[in-house]
Parts: sequence; C-alpha cells; structure tokens
Amino acid sequence: MQAKETLFADLVQGRAQQFQVPLYQRTYSWNERQLHQLWTDILEQAGLPLSDDRGSAHFLGSVVLAPSPQNEATFPRWLVVDGQQRLTTLSLALAAIRDHVADDRPDEAERIDEEYLINKRKSGADHFRLLPTQADRPQYAAHIRGPLEARAGGGNVGSAYSFFRRKLVEAEDPAAPVDVFRIEQAITSRLTLVAVTADRGDNVHRIFESLNNTGLKLSQADLLRNYLFMKLPDRGEHVYETYWLPLQNSLGNDELEQLMWLQLVLGGDDRVRRQDLYASQQRHFERRKTTEAEIESYIKDLYRLGALFRRLLRPEEEPDPAVRALLRRLDSWQAQVTYPALMMLLDRRERGEIDSPQVARALSYVESFLVRRMICRVPTNNLNRVFQSVPGQLPLDVPVAEGLHQLLSAENRFWPDDEELRAKIRTAPFYQYGRWHQRKMVLQRLEESYGHPEPVDFTLAQLTIEHVLPQAAGEEWMRMLGEDATEDETPEALYAQLRHCLGNLTLTAVNSELSNHPFERKQDLLKASHLEMNRRIAATGRWGAREILARADDLAERAIALWPAPLPGIGRAERGRDWQLAHQVLAALPHGTWTSYGDLAAFLGSGAQAVGNHLAGTPGVANAYRVLTSDGKVSDGFRWTSPADGGDVRARLTADGIRFTTNGAADPAQRVTGDELALLHVGMDDAPTDVEDAPQRVTRGQDTETRSDRFYRQVAADDSPATVEAVRSLLARWEEGGGWVGHGAGKVVTSAFLMLGKAGSPGRGIWPMTLYPGGGRGGTAEVGFQHLLSRAPFTDRALRAEFLRRLNEMDGVDIPEGKLELRPNFRLSLLEERHNLDLLTETLAWFRGLWAARETS
Repeated sequence: MQAKETLFADLVQGRAQQFQVPLYQRTYSWNERQLHQLWTDILEQAGLPLSDDRGSAHFLGSVVLAPSPQNEATFPRWLVVDGQQRLTTLSLALAAIRDHVADDRPDEAERIDEEYLINKRKSGADHFRLLPTQADRPQYAAHIRGPLEARAGGGNVGSAYSFFRRKLVEAEDPAAPVDVFRIEQAITSRLTLVAVTADRGDNVHRIFESLNNTGLKLSQADLLRNYLFMKLPDRGEHVYETYWLPLQNSLGNDELEQLMWLQLVLGGDDRVRRQDLYASQQRHFERRKTTEAEIESYIKDLYRLGALFRRLLRPEEEPDPAVRALLRRLDSWQAQVTYPALMMLLDRRERGEIDSPQVARALSYVESFLVRRMICRVPTNNLNRVFQSVPGQLPLDVPVAEGLHQLLSAENRFWPDDEELRAKIRTAPFYQYGRWHQRKMVLQRLEESYGHPEPVDFTLAQLTIEHVLPQAAGEEWMRMLGEDATEDETPEALYAQLRHCLGNLTLTAVNSELSNHPFERKQDLLKASHLEMNRRIAATGRWGAREILARADDLAERAIALWPAPLPGIGRAERGRDWQLAHQVLAALPHGTWTSYGDLAAFLGSGAQAVGNHLAGTPGVANAYRVLTSDGKVSDGFRWTSPADGGDVRARLTADGIRFTTNGAADPAQRVTGDELALLHVGMDDAPTDVEDAPQRVTRGQDTETRSDRFYRQVAADDSPATVEAVRSLLARWEEGGGWVGHGAGKVVTSAFLMLGKAGSPGRGIWPMTLYPGGGRGGTAEVGFQHLLSRAPFTDRALRAEFLRRLNEMDGVDIPEGKLELRPNFRLSLLEERHNLDLLTETLAWFRGLWAARETS
C-alpha cells in the first residue's frame, strides 16, 4: 500500500474517475454534531490569509482506496474502503455551495459541478464522481443533480445537504460576512487527507477489518455485512438489491445485529454472545469453506427471518389474532429476552411444522413463565440463558408447544407452581417488585378475566395503580385494621404486610381523587368505575385485612386460570438430552478428522450406545459416518440413513482426508476427543485468567514453593530428568527472546503459558502453546490454534498452517491439518532430542517475530 498527504481537490479533480462506496459499507451516518464540528473547522480555515503554505491546514482524517474490479484504463474506479463519511460530507457541502451561487454565478456553479461532483461526459451511474452505497444512492444523486430534484431527498444525506445550505445563508450575515468562495477553497484546499492506496493484490477485507479493529466504531452487523459481500464478487449486486437493502431498510442497525445473532441461536448455538457475532459467523463460514451460493442462501434466509422478527418488534403485523394478542402482551412486558424462543416458534410455523393455535399455546407458556416468576419474586438474572438455550434444547420427541412447556418446567428453570403462586399473591409485596408496566399488565389481565360485556380499552384508558388501603393510612384506616388484629398482630404489622400486596391493588383513572380518603369515600368513586374489579371492591362493606386477603385468594385463582402452571416432576434441563447439539458439533468437524461414539457421548453427557442408536435412526445428520468405534473402525452396525448417501464408508473417509493405518484403523492422531468437541462448540479462545508472571508462594506441607517450583516438581513426577532439563531450556530461551512465562493456578495440576504481550496482562496478550505436567501420563505441550483464531495476525489461516508445518518438522510430531481450530498436543519427552528442541526454539522465534511486526505496524 502507498500513503500520501493530499487535498480533496487533488484527490477528485482531473480526468474522469469515480470513487465507489462498496456494498458492505454502512450507510451515510453523520449527524448534526459531526457536521457542526466540520463546519467550525471550515470557517476557521476560510478566515486564514490566502497562502500556498499547507503548514496551517486542518487534518481531516484518512481515506483508504483500492482498485475497483470494474476499473478501466480510461476511467479509473476506486473502492472507498474507509473514509466514505468524509468524502460524502465534503461532496454534499460543495453541492450546497454550487446551488447557493447558481442564480447569481451560474458559471461558478457549473465549475464546481464539473471539477468535484460529476463526470460531465459520462451517463448513468458513471456520471457521479462519488457513488455512495445503494441505500444512499437515490438521495445523493438527487442532490448532485440539483436543487429541484433534491427536494424529494431525505434521510441523513438530505439532512447534511440542508445543514450546509442553512449555514451558507448564515455566513452572509452583514455583521460578519464570509465569502462563499473562501469556504469552497477551505473545503477543497485547506482540509488535508491522508490517502492510502492499496494494490490490486491486497486483501481489501483484511484492510477494512484491521482499520475497524483499531478505533473506528463499527457494529458487529457492519463487520459481518462487509465480510458477506466481500464473499459475493459476482452475485453481490443482485443479492444486495433483492434481499439486503429491503432488510436493512426495514430494521435499524441494532435490530439487524440482533436478528443476525438470533439466526445463530436458532441454529443451536446457545452460547454465542452478541459481541462475538462477527467472529462466530466468520469462523462458521471459513470452517465450511462456504461458496458464493451458500452466502447468498444465508442472506436470503436472513431476509426471510427479518419479516418474522418485525412481528416481534411490531406485533400489529402478525395476521393471527390470538398470536397477535400474545405478542402484544410480551412486547408490553418488554420481554426481548424471550426473542430466541419466539423466533423459533414463528420460524417453525413458517416452515409448516406447527400451526397458529400451537404457537399461541406455546406463547401462553412463555407469558406464564415470566408473569409467575415476577409475582413470586424470582430473580431475572438467568433469563437470557434460559431462553437462548430453548432452540437447542427443545425436546425432539414431543410437539413443539408441549416440548416448550416441558423445557420451561425443568426444576432449574424456577417456574413457580400453583401453591407458590397462591402464597405469594396472598402475602408478597407485589407493588415493590418488577417494573411498573409489568405490574400494570398483570392487573389488566386480571381485570379481563372477569369477562365484562363492555371491556375497557386499555390502549386508550389512562390508568394507574391504586392502593385501596392507602400508602399513607389515617386513623380511620388503622382503626379498621385494629378490628382484624390479633394478640400476635398489631394494626401496624397488618398494615406493613398488606398495603403492597396484590389483594390491595387495583387500576383507576382517578388516583388523585381517591388519594388517602376513608373507604366510604373511595367506595363512591369505585362504584362509578368501568372496571369490574373496582365495582367488586366497592360492593364490599369494609376494607380490612379479611377483605384484602379474601380478594387476594380470588385473584390467585384467576391468575392460576390465566397463566398455566409448570408440569410437575420434570428434572433438570440438561444439555445431555440435546441431540441437536450433537448434530451441530458433528457438522463442525474439521476436514481430516473423525470422532468416536464414546467421545461424542462424553461431550453430550450421554452413553455411547444411546449415541449409536440415535445416529442410526436419524436421517440427514451431517458427518455421521465420521463417528467410528474407539479403535478407529467403522461400526459393524453402521448403515446409511439417507438415500442421497451411500457407497463405501472408508472411501468417503479417505476423500475427507482421513488416513488409515496398516490394520485398517483411522489414524488416531486425527481423532477429535470429547474435550476437543467441546472446544469446537464453545470456542474457548479467551485469555487464561489464572496466569501469573510474578511467582506466588503456595504451601505444600510445612514448605513453601512458587508456582514455577510446583510446575517443575509436577513435570519431574511423570517425566525423566532429561525432559525436565529440556523444558527448563525451552522456557529460558523463550524468556531470552522477549517472552514471559505465566504459570497457571491449578490446585491439582499447574501449567506454563508461553506468553507475549504486556507481562501480567494475559487478556491483551497471545500464547502459542501451554506446557502441562502429565498427571501420571507424561507431560504435554498444547498448541493454542483455537486461541489464535481471534489473535491477529494468526487469524490468517495460512499463518496457522505454516505454524503447524514448522511444528510437524520435529521428529515424532504429526499434527493433522484438521486440528488447526483446536488445541492439539505432543509429548514433552520429544524435547529430549536436541534437534527437536532447536527446531521448536526456531519456530517460536518465528512466531514472536510475526507478533512483534504486528505490534509495531
């Protein structure tokens, strides 16, 4: 790449050319604050003396350009990899100046147009010197063509143009006029840019990704959009116009990001975090070597799911009345946490697997789960995990609604039963828990349960929650409570117990009028209410403890009828019963690897026989034929389950890169163990939090030892003195080269991380490998390929593959390529060979060099 300082005029003037904002870029997003700051800078430069000296010019930022695939020798086209917001803003400012002077100086208006804004002799899209992304193109084109067309323009582009037109009028203030052509000169010749130009062979996606990992605030959706359309060189325009642009126009950026996350969750990934969306989806596509057709299919499915997601955001778009009513209530509850379950239900209905009555029944369970937990004061801090796990843990052997009922009824989901609900409605201070709109919705639903022939329209009524027994009770109220008090309960104690309970609360539009009046005055006002619950309160002769508790009992029975109870006798919801998890991890098996029935069972928490039975009876499970016996043989009972499959299993395995030994067994080095299956699913690439570079003292009997001492003691317990000496030499060489060694705090087996980065701050560092004592089996060196997936520059698969090749040059090391996303290991005893120790030292020096180059670039 080449970088040079330049001016806007030097960048865009001259022969016909075009700067194209790629499909993957986000839309124009500068707001009033950013425009105002730019305008202040422009006026400052416009007020300086005319000079060719750029020493006082204002630095605006960088623009990164790359040759467009549509580039022509006679008409250069450039992709704007970074800096489109600046270029678009400056172009709109010049368009505003052109239109501002057009009536009095048409010649100058034409000059500005031809020098900066258009390619005069080109037509169509080529007519514009800057071509924004498709979403902004109509607005931008209207403003560049002139003020008559610009009247129809809106959005951020229109707002920016209007801002500059307004500021140009203000600049003509006779008290302090600013020459408009000095403003033009400030924009074109006083604001400097650094133009970075990439060569045709440069990885534009990597440039974009690197720029936005170092300070520019792009969302996960922005980064994923960039990645997707970089993968669509031929079909990008069609996919963007047909699917992406309508989807982007129908959802906000945050909503689009949430939809992308939900799509991953629907696929069974119940642990992915929204902030890891881009990295997770990128790893998924890279692992599968996804084709352009598969990327298009992904975006098409996202577009389909977008229509369903909008029904959660805007329930009025849901066609079925019963489902619509439930979605509205969940929306009023602000139950975004339930979106994974809700999207799963709408998706299953769209696919024809369930109908609307089943969806409505399932949604009623979701509503009940939330409401009963709120009434019974169950903390909400685990709701994200509960609902994110629903798509992956839903039982497969029962209808969807019943399966959801069963899943939410698990004892570790804490869905209160009828007995607990009755008790809490009778005694708990309902008014002090949950959010105000949730408490109000509960009371609204209880009012609806009376089935009044002329129900209140709650969307129009301005109702608030009223304490019948007031929050500040007077003497008359306390005397009434005294009538109900016992020797063990004072009126004050009854008051404290009952004033906030559900039996004492109602809805009213005349809260201020009811105030703290005696019950007789409140009766008159409640009789006139349109709410049935208020009329029933008014029909009561008095309002003391007995009446409040009796009403609480009545409301409890209504609540039990409204909100279904959990199923009794359901045990804990465990991942071990999740066959979809097995399907997911099998689909993620890297090329050139296999696993066993026992490994898969260990990962699932099941049994090998149960795994075999499930795979044998379930058609269409990806890579099921790569599940072998523990000795690497095809099971005698294996049968193809799909007509589309078939043929010789060993031939299929060989085609998948699996090697076989002389006795016909799959190469054990290519086996993915149960622990490695867990790594494939979870993506454990976080820094170790238990690493210390400064030795700490630990107690062993009457003596003390550092973590380093303990590490070497544990290595010596399993390996020969020669191996211990080789490990000491390796770690000493690592530290001499600028690395540091952090020892894990494991209480049984410790470890040694070969760290780079700031000592004591592993979260910002990187480690190529970790050494472990053997715990009775001989020590191992674990290679951190999976950790490197998220650590530049080793996010580049080619660099990880080169690391693997160098390691495999050691005698006795043969790590298969299929483990480039896992954490394979080799025996520490191999380092006894001086040749191996020297090779590993050289490999680690190569690794350090790449990391250092990245740190200083």
